[in-house]
Parts: sequence; structure tokens; C-alpha cells
Amino acid sequence: MPARRDMLRLGLAAAAVGLALPVRARQAPPAPSGGFISRKLNAPVPGGVAVLSLGDAATAPEASYRDRRVLVVREAGRQWIAVVGIPLAVKPGPQGITLRDAAGARQLPFTVGAKDYVAQHITLKNPRQVNPNPDDMRRIEREMAEQSAAYRAYRAGVTPSNLLLDRPVKGGRLSSPFGLRRFFNGEERNPHSGLDFAVPAGTPIKAPAAGVVSLVGDYFFNGKTVFLDHGQGFVSMFCHMSAIDVKVGDTVPRGGVVGRVGATGRATGPHLHWNVSLNDARVDPAIFIGAFKP
Repeated sequence: MPARRDMLRLGLAAAAVGLALPVRARQAPPAPSGGFISRKLNAPVPGGVAVLSLGDAATAPEASYRDRRVLVVREAGRQWIAVVGIPLAVKPGPQGITLRDAAGARQLPFTVGAKDYVAQHITLKNPRQVNPNPDDMRRIEREMAEQSAAYRAYRAGVTPSNLLLDRPVKGGRLSSPFGLRRFFNGEERNPHSGLDFAVPAGTPIKAPAAGVVSLVGDYFFNGKTVFLDHGQGFVSMFCHMSAIDVKVGDTVPRGGVVGRVGATGRATGPHLHWNVSLNDARVDPAIFIGAFKP
């Protein structure tokens, strides 16, 4: 199954440094007239975030999207909002979440706008990093199952310490943006699922929000990796690390150090690759640090 093999080979890989070719991007729909979080985070495009008002009931409603529970928080002590991760593969057009509250279950619609992403062409010297051998593939499949489970986890009843996230490293340019269409040695693979920071090896990596360490590993593509669960399906993943300073089960405060920048796994040089996931959808981390470009 070639499609399955491509997903296993490169679905969890962080992008290396390459040549980005710009293509046209279209404006996303305007943000809702809500509170500060709604205005800052609403970017309803493929790979983006939709912030939806759920009313001001006394208790939190339950929301789901594409069979995954969605993050629900009370904004500014008033209305409940759903913060919905939109998978990169979703096509522009009508979408909807399922809302369950005291009144029963109903659909709440929203619209996904269009966004084009740039292409990146990367040349790798090691052919196994493009076409892994059978032993590599067995390892990748095991590692993918571990990481997929960490992304799917949902800690109900936990309100994230902050939704407007801190940059996980100090300084450094954003070297490879989210959503790049990637070509390795001329072969197209899965898009870039995170945001890369070009910073020196050894730079401390800090928690952008408080969380619990849900997974630690040293993986074929991602190298040394840490998953930090912020609550309700809101997850950060850091990879290519040179050192890991936490273990599974650790509670990390906002700004706590989880490890150091490196170049482990498939990387052409030191950098941090940071994924943000909502309801098991990898979304653009730039949205959460005020760096999103429609």
C-alpha cells in the first residue's frame, strides 16, 4: 500500500532546512466578534483554528469535531468557546461541530476558508531518510503508534494555563513554516506539520504553557522527542532535541525547561521543531504566538 507507506515514512517527520518557493495565499474569513482569545486565535483555514461561541450556560457544554473531543473553555468569565483544530487535509467550505448540553445534541456550523502553502525542496544524502528499509519501516510503525496515541489523548476537565502560547525558545528566526509541501530528493511527502526555529544547539526549550509530559522517545525521524499535554487535547511536541530534561508523568510549569535544541533524527542542522495539536489535528503553531500569516 504505497499511500500507507508514505504516511508511515514521513507523517511524523520534522522538516529539514530547504528551499521554500512562495505561492499565493488567500485571506481567511474574519475573526468573530468575541473576546481577546477569540480574536487572536480564530484562523479557520486548513491547518488552522476555528473559535466558536457556545453560549453562557452555567456548565460547560461538550463539543466534538470529526469524532474527537474539542477544547472548551470559558472566555473572560462569560461565554464558553470551542477552540477547534482543523486538519490540514480539510477542504475549504462548510464544516460543523457537534454540541451536547442540557438542551441535547445539535450541529454548530462554521466555514473553512482557503489558504495555499509554499513548497519546499530538500536534498538528503542518506537515502534511508527518504525511502526507509523494511527494518526501518517496522520501527517507524511502532513509533507512529506511540505518538499517535499521545496526540489522541484527552484530559477532560483540565483548563490549559494559557492559550496564547509563549515561544518555546528565545530568539531565532522561523526557518520552516507550518504546512510546507515537501519534496525530498524530488519525491513528494507529507506536508510539514510544525514550525521550525533556527537556534543553536543547546538552546533551552521551555514549555509554552503548563502541562504534563505524556511521552518521551528517541525516534527514527524526529530524534529525541517530548510530548507535553496541556489539557483537553491541546498538545505540544518538541523534537530533534540534543537532551531531554523531563520524564513521563512530570508536571512542567509554564516556562519550565523540557530539554535542549539539537539535530537528532532526520535533521540537516540544529533547530527546534514544534508541533501543536488540537483534537488530534496538527495546526499552525504560529497562530498561538502571534506570527500567523493568512
